[in-house]
Amino acid sequence: MSIEISPIGYINTPYKEKFAIPRQPGLVTAARGQIHFYQAFNSVDFIRGIEQFSHLWLIFQFHQTANKSTSPLVRPPRLGGNAKVGVFASRSTHRPNNLGMSAVKLEKIISEDGQQSLLISGMDLLDNTPIIDIKPYIPYSDSIPLAEAGYGQTRPQDSLVVKFSQAANEQLIIHQPQYPQLTVLIEQILGQDPRPAYHKNKPSERLYGVTLYNLNIQWRVDGKTCVVEHINKVQNEGLVP
Repeated sequence: MSIEISPIGYINTPYKEKFAIPRQPGLVTAARGQIHFYQAFNSVDFIRGIEQFSHLWLIFQFHQTANKSTSPLVRPPRLGGNAKVGVFASRSTHRPNNLGMSAVKLEKIISEDGQQSLLISGMDLLDNTPIIDIKPYIPYSDSIPLAEAGYGQTRPQDSLVVKFSQAANEQLIIHQPQYPQLTVLIEQILGQDPRPAYHKNKPSERLYGVTLYNLNIQWRVDGKTCVVEHINKVQNEGLVP
């Protein structure tokens, strides 16, 4: 048996690569994304009444892992990247049908030149992720205060203090008009220490890089401090949102 599913649209986000995307939605509240609808769904009738809801469920496809083989066992980052659990006991991006689900905040409905779109925040989706469906978040039904979540019971705590070098601060001033939330966005993303588990708790002079919007953020870790060294524009114009 097979089921054919077509996306209703796609989302633009600051995350141009999988590295440094937050592990779960809602952890980086400064992140803003915009859902664009394909022509068949580009009508106000499809979103009529959606403004009544503060949050939405997004059903989407992990499109960069869609053609990769799936193992029944995965290594959740919350378990240090070593212990294995079944894929259905995880939120791994490597899944049999490559589908994901995230609760996000609806910031605004945008209607420009006949194109409908939704501005949302707090998402954990890669740029250009296909959106399969959208459903309103219903607090009394979707929130279960006494639910148990095993190794994911509590919200991960920020493990790094984020600081900016003089050069990075000067570059922030240049890019801030275009990206007003840039400072907070960087602090929230890097504060969670997005490095692979096997890089943590080890001394290293390594310079890491992550692309947000059309900017390359370069940073290093010194103990419990993350120092942002440079914020430079990516030369590849194809990355400009």
